[in-house]
Amino acid sequence: MSKRHEAIGIKQVVRLEWYDYALDMLIDNMAPNKIREQLDQFIRDRLQTGGYGERGEQTYTKAVTQIMKCWVTPDKQLMAIRDHALLYARNHQRDIRIALHWAMTISAYPFWHRVAEQTGRLLNLQESVTQKQIRFRCFESMGERSTVERSARRVIRSFVVWGVLKDSDEKGCYEKQPSIDIKDQNLSALLFEAVLYAIPEGKAALNLLMNSPALFPFELTAMTGDYISQTSDCIEVIRYGLDDELLKLKDGYQRDSIK
Repeated sequence: MSKRHEAIGIKQVVRLEWYDYALDMLIDNMAPNKIREQLDQFIRDRLQTGGYGERGEQTYTKAVTQIMKCWVTPDKQLMAIRDHALLYARNHQRDIRIALHWAMTISAYPFWHRVAEQTGRLLNLQESVTQKQIRFRCFESMGERSTVERSARRVIRSFVVWGVLKDSDEKGCYEKQPSIDIKDQNLSALLFEAVLYAIPEGKAALNLLMNSPALFPFELTAMTGDYISQTSDCIEVIRYGLDDELLKLKDGYQRDSIK
């Protein structure tokens, strides 16, 4: 398992408009150091609740670092998907950006993918989920550590801030918001690619990706492996059985530094 997949790394709740601000600067070809400077200024007095207030430098710097790692200066192995997502953002309306931010976040921070996966699985079984249930599922797969608990709590709160979950009347209990309909096959393929980067194996059956609980906020468009292989330079399609297809990151895309 790579260092990226072992890391937790989610240290702040980061709002979608903060991601959008960075993405706009990236689209304008602003240099990474300038983007970081602008993000520092932009976020220093913005709260995760959406309001304004004084924040400690260490606090907002963690939020800036997360945005930079997702979009501006991702790991080398993620440059291809970042470029795919950036090209898509250049050519499409802003209303699809939540899917792009989701893709880049689960790629850069596989822990986000793990929490989303557990959340999605629970929502497949019941109409609401509790923080305690999600946390327990995360403990089962990652061990009962305080860092896991704190970071899982931040990811869950991010789901609420992003509008894919909503707080229920019961504290610590959440309900799913209406699914976001992804009509464009290219965007669905980008989300599948992101899941492959988020999992250590770098491969998964197409039918499992179509129903991935980690993509619970989205209603995805059905497609064939042939279509994906024609649109993605990173994904290899392997057929097995009568009509089953396995999607796999091509060699050179699936490995980062292993420690």
